[in-house]
Amino acid sequence: MTSSPARNRRADARRSRAAILDAATRVLNAEPDAGLEAVAGAAGVTRQTVYAHFPSRDQLLLAVVERITEEAVAAMDAADPGSGPAADALMGMLDAAARVTGRYPVLLRVISAHPVSSQADHDRHTPVADRIGRVIQRGRRTGDFDDRLPVDWLVAATIRLGHAASEEQAAGRLSAPAAQDALRVSLLRMLGATGQADSSPRRR
Repeated sequence: MTSSPARNRRADARRSRAAILDAATRVLNAEPDAGLEAVAGAAGVTRQTVYAHFPSRDQLLLAVVERITEEAVAAMDAADPGSGPAADALMGMLDAAARVTGRYPVLLRVISAHPVSSQADHDRHTPVADRIGRVIQRGRRTGDFDDRLPVDWLVAATIRLGHAASEEQAAGRLSAPAAQDALRVSLLRMLGATGQADSSPRRR
C-alpha cells in the first residue's frame, strides 16, 4: 500500500521543521545574532521554507525554547524521580535538566533576555514545575520534607534557585561542584530537610 501525497507532504513538513529546529539550536548557540538565512543554510532548506514554519525570528526562538524544554523534561523523567529518597530524586532531576541546558549556554542567555509575558513564562516552566511538585509532595508524605510552606511557592523557588546556580556557574563565580552544593543546601533547608542540608560538604 502506497502513501498518499498528502501524507507524504505532512511527513516532509515534519522533517523540515525538525531540521530547522536542530539547525537553529546549533547556529544560535554559536552565533546568537545569526539571521534566519544562516539557519536555513545550516538546515539545508530555503529561507522561504523557514518562514513557512516560523514567520518570525521570535517564533523560531519560542519553538527552540519548547524543544530544549522537552529535552530537559525527558532527561528529568529518565532520572527516575519516583524512586529513592525525595531529596535525592529532586537533585537527580535538577542535575539531569542542568546537563541538558548546560549544552546551550549562549542560546539560553539570548532566550532569558528575550521579553515574554508572565503567562508565557509560566507556561514554559509548567512541565518542569509539575515534576518538581510531585517530588516535593512525595517528600512530604514520606516525612523527608516538612509542610510549612505552600507547594506552589516551593516549586517556583526551586526553579529560580536552579537558574541562580546555573548563572553563578556560567559567570565563573562558582565551580560546578560548588554550584551543585549551594543548590542542594539551599533547597533542602527551604524544604525543611535541614539534617541532610547541614551534612553536605562545603566547596568553592
